[in-house]
Amino acid sequence: MVTAPPSRIAFFFMLSNAGIAFADDHPMMEEVIVEGRSTVLVGTALSASEGVVGQEDLALRPLLRPGDVLESIPGMIVTQHSGSGKSNQMFLRGFNLDHGTDFATWIDGMPVNMRTHGHGQGYTDINFLIPETIDHLRYVKGPYHAELGDFSSAGGTHISTVDRMPDKRLKLGVGENGYRRLLAMGGAGTGEFYLAGALEYQSYDGPWTDIEEDVRKINGLLKLGHSDESGSWNITGMYYDNDWNAADQIPARAVSQGLIDELGSIDKTLGGATRRASLSGQYRRQSETSSTTLSAYVIDYRMRLWSNFTYLLDDPLQGDQFEQLDDRTIWGGSGQHHWSDGERQQFHHRLGAEVRYDDIERVGLYHTWQRQRIETTREDRVEEASIGLFYELEWQFADNWRTALGLRGDYYRFDVDAGNPANSGKESASIVSPKASLIYTFSSVTEAYLSVGRGFHSNDARGTTITVDPVTGESVAAVDPLVRSQGAELGFKTMWLEGWNSSLALWRLDLDSELLFVGDAGATEASRPSTRWGMEFNNYWATNEIWTIEADLAWTDAKFDDSAAEGDEIPGAIPFVATAALTADYPNGWFGSFRVRHFASYPLIEDNSEKSDGSTIASLALGWQNATWRLQLDILNIFDSGDHDIDYFYASRLPGEPADGVEDNHYKVFEPRQARAYISATF
Repeated sequence: MVTAPPSRIAFFFMLSNAGIAFADDHPMMEEVIVEGRSTVLVGTALSASEGVVGQEDLALRPLLRPGDVLESIPGMIVTQHSGSGKSNQMFLRGFNLDHGTDFATWIDGMPVNMRTHGHGQGYTDINFLIPETIDHLRYVKGPYHAELGDFSSAGGTHISTVDRMPDKRLKLGVGENGYRRLLAMGGAGTGEFYLAGALEYQSYDGPWTDIEEDVRKINGLLKLGHSDESGSWNITGMYYDNDWNAADQIPARAVSQGLIDELGSIDKTLGGATRRASLSGQYRRQSETSSTTLSAYVIDYRMRLWSNFTYLLDDPLQGDQFEQLDDRTIWGGSGQHHWSDGERQQFHHRLGAEVRYDDIERVGLYHTWQRQRIETTREDRVEEASIGLFYELEWQFADNWRTALGLRGDYYRFDVDAGNPANSGKESASIVSPKASLIYTFSSVTEAYLSVGRGFHSNDARGTTITVDPVTGESVAAVDPLVRSQGAELGFKTMWLEGWNSSLALWRLDLDSELLFVGDAGATEASRPSTRWGMEFNNYWATNEIWTIEADLAWTDAKFDDSAAEGDEIPGAIPFVATAALTADYPNGWFGSFRVRHFASYPLIEDNSEKSDGSTIASLALGWQNATWRLQLDILNIFDSGDHDIDYFYASRLPGEPADGVEDNHYKVFEPRQARAYISATF
């Protein structure tokens, strides 16, 4: 008879601190510390495409931006087409996720994806996250888990920050292009109570020839908590403030004509400012056969963003620069209750609920010149509320077989008070998402999975009530509030050799329609139904106590389902991604990590006549540490690759060009090679 290992409850107790669990999490007495990718997850996973990444996996990873921590998720690509303070662009499983439309992210139980956001639906900005405070992140891919709701068709991740900081640390970082970083973090405790905090300041000018990014970022975290054998609670406050200038994507013809170089800018007055403050609380109660987790949060958020992608196409006199504004308060919470059938441990139940209310005081789009408003394209007030309920049953129906059956229901209500009364209105929608997995356990280190499920993403509330295009004044049709997806996956997890964990997954995902609100235009556009399928092969091998090797491969085919004259390729769908890493951590204190990332050429328009070039980048971290001191040198883009971080194809207009503009590739190159040195003291 094969039984699940006793580490299940450790997974649940860690993840329930964040208000969500992605695995078969059953109450048991023994607690085991989960370290990260070295854990095979056999007996705890419900699909082949899920895993955990610990601080141990992140500590040696050279980072250009905080968002790069998401690249620890196999197959995920994180890029940037604008300034450092803006949300990253993300790519996964044939999705150009934009800023997070189909990948859900939580930090300490709080959703990061922004609904009805000024820049784009699902906007995911994790610049408020201090990487050193991450305890672990747990990721899943595909819509197979009942606790996954909005924005999770491609998957989701839950990031949990540390509770207890037994040591105090002061860290100083300096680097090229005006990079400066100061971090202070530490904690205190008296028995069952603890207090943890971190404060970060960062400045950065960037390598650009025409502008200085002039990043000025402040991050803070303070957590008070209590834990004992029966449960725990904590209260967390976070604060983030950032201002920056932006070097955006540039047209290829401007470089070839010698107007600018590849590090130059067309509009030198772009950038942004954002602020985020949050207060959250979590409570957990546990017994031998059950556990209850409750969480609540309030988030105050504001963003202003200035962009200009087309230059003189729409307004040849004052230019096409625009400002996007988002000013909101978010209230929400969730609860889960887990219970089992006592000593038999044959049936395990999970019942959960979550609520969220976005009070969006202003979400606006304005025509600007050098950050000065010329006219209002649209400015609205929006209230958006949702409630989700789910139930999941895991049944061990034979010695080697178990199944998980889940059902989720979501209800949304939209209330739009638009600047143009014709676009005001109320709308509501609901959706039901069944999920199921069948798992066969070959041994304590090998399992096979068959998973199916339905997911969804919500659309911008303004698109659900719109009747008049805010730019042209023409009549337009409203969009469906909720867009369904459905997926399936066949895969396995195994440990080939001692310390070598692998997973293989063959998957498919269908979307009814890729409906998105285009914040740059202030209107909603509907795309066609699509199908994606692919294969992933992920490997983590700790060859001994010093060396580890990572090798992750992902191949995807993404197409629109219907036939159209413009073609059936999905722009931005990357067909192949490969990442690899070699890491060493010697007992005498020396450590290092070499990482390389490659993604293949991808279509920029539907007929595939315009494509990006493939991109490859590598980075290196080297250092030494003892009980008190840690020295680290990061060399980012070590081979000084001039490949592109991101590419787009569209029409823009430069001075002297035709009124209709010129269709061209617009891109942003990798930041050139740069070194950053860190020294930290622990006391």
